[in-house]
Amino acid sequence: MATAQNFPVFTRARVDPDGMAAAVMLSVLATAGFFYVSILPALVSGLVTGLKFSPQVAGRIASCNIYGAAAGAFCAVLLVRRVAWRHAALLLLCTLLLFDLVSTQVRAPVVLACLRFLHGLTGGLLVGITYGIMSRTASPDRCFGVLMIVQSVLGGLGSMFLPRLVPDFGAPVLFLAFAAFSIAALMVLPFLPAYPALPSPAGSPDPTSSTRAWRSLGLALGAVFLFQTGNMAVNAYLIELGRANGFSLNFITSTIGIAHWLATVGALLVVIIGTRWGRIAPIVAGTLVFLLANVAFYWSAVPDIFVAACIVAAITVFFVIPYLLGLCAHFDRSGRAAALAGLFSKLGIASGPLLAAALIGNGARSYVPVITAAIVCVAFSAFAGVMSSRA
Repeated sequence: MATAQNFPVFTRARVDPDGMAAAVMLSVLATAGFFYVSILPALVSGLVTGLKFSPQVAGRIASCNIYGAAAGAFCAVLLVRRVAWRHAALLLLCTLLLFDLVSTQVRAPVVLACLRFLHGLTGGLLVGITYGIMSRTASPDRCFGVLMIVQSVLGGLGSMFLPRLVPDFGAPVLFLAFAAFSIAALMVLPFLPAYPALPSPAGSPDPTSSTRAWRSLGLALGAVFLFQTGNMAVNAYLIELGRANGFSLNFITSTIGIAHWLATVGALLVVIIGTRWGRIAPIVAGTLVFLLANVAFYWSAVPDIFVAACIVAAITVFFVIPYLLGLCAHFDRSGRAAALAGLFSKLGIASGPLLAAALIGNGARSYVPVITAAIVCVAFSAFAGVMSSRA
């Protein structure tokens, strides 16, 4: 199999394992496995507009994609310490590329749902392995912060422009965008260093060593799951919520795109602050602001409130999630806990659209139960995250 070892120029050109370039490249590699999550509103809307699926069917297909990613993340937990990660990443990226190209030709909802589940399985395995590699860096929190920045920039571009292309080019344009990102990840893969497994640092809890450590890790994983569930329940339907409020597609997509770009502020704060003040204060402060943004969605029929809620929610998501993932990674430097965090993150991301699809009706007011459910999930997430950090 072709790897960097076969090309001496790539071996010499590998970047500093703990440098910013490595963090960016690892972020590109991880994002290739779940880029569709960064533009989930565009994916759901594209399936509605391009393939004439109902919002409920489109939401379920998106959930299949992400539940597949959760299954892949579970496999990553079992493999991250044993697999030759560079070989695995090469194979997984090529498989993702194939699934996306095939998806451009599928029109039947059931077939597409099965295909996207397999795509998610492959991508989830890639993301889980990459999360495990990120936990082997000197500062996993900073690495996850850079990941959020990459997601916000690319998610903003995708959310702003892809929905506008679907009416002219159809839903396949979405899958071609995913394929293009897999190609970009293949290009950066040879420049990443080896990242051998590391022992847990002295004084850090080992989830295999005590019941208390397992309980703390379980709380951290629950916080990740609940936060992502609440976040994606609303986020997956932002475009459809805007349409129900009577907003134009250009206004909605521009708002979501700008919100994604401004979300880099939240991720940059993580990179700058790190854990110098611990994790409890950032998690609590970020979650409270995020809750306020979700409450504002009750009045999203007002254009200014819709814009403000989208922007504030995006910034706080990209601020809180790196701390929650970093909290999980703290439990095990070999990568297993970070891979578990990836699993629970995918389960939450998949459960959000599924929860919304079960609660949604017709018209703008039908989104009120979705918003309420999201607020409850995020509130419980904050409680679990604080309890884990204190332990």
